[in-house]
Amino acid sequence: MPFNKLIQGYKAFHKEHFGPGKKLYQTLVRDGQNPEVLMIGCSDSRADPAIIMNTAPGDIFVVRNVSAIVPAYSRDSGHHGTCSAIEFAVRGLKVKQIVVMGHSLCGGVRALAERDLVGEHFEFLPNWVDIAKSALVSTQKATEKLPEEERARELEKAVVLVSYRNLHTFPWIEERLKSGDLTIHAWYFDMAKGKLLEYNPLTHAFDDLNGKGFKRAK
Repeated sequence: MPFNKLIQGYKAFHKEHFGPGKKLYQTLVRDGQNPEVLMIGCSDSRADPAIIMNTAPGDIFVVRNVSAIVPAYSRDSGHHGTCSAIEFAVRGLKVKQIVVMGHSLCGGVRALAERDLVGEHFEFLPNWVDIAKSALVSTQKATEKLPEEERARELEKAVVLVSYRNLHTFPWIEERLKSGDLTIHAWYFDMAKGKLLEYNPLTHAFDDLNGKGFKRAK
């Protein structure tokens, strides 16, 4: 996209939200943000949660990184950007829902599958995707007879589940889950088909959110 399009986009945004009679941002400034949903998504330019969910400013609190990976809870001295954002959303904003959303054709997941090759060209990426290496281990044997494309999709979904499970390692998340004040969802967006799938803990499968008879479980 040409850089100048960003400027034109800002002008359109300003007209839409700051023109005569427009009060959304005045309300958000006066009352502060109060989103009920934390969306954890991938940095991929094609998978913006706010666009996919057709949300307005203030609707969702968004954390994005390579492959929507959530590390397990740790109180070491590292720089925990993703974890600090999650903490702010849960402990500060008191969100009621957390959604981890992975997607098809994810470059970060491909980097996990091709870690040795990726390590020759990137400094930080290999260690980051290694957080989800258990997904690679768990899917390698189970999918070895599948076509390459299907293997990639299964690995992408498995990485989403690593983040989903790691969220349960945070004590203040687990506390709110037990009290019923918080629910966690694992989603997978199929870009080619435009389908959104949700992991169902009862069946251990990803089901179409538009499908009939889908019963969401906490």
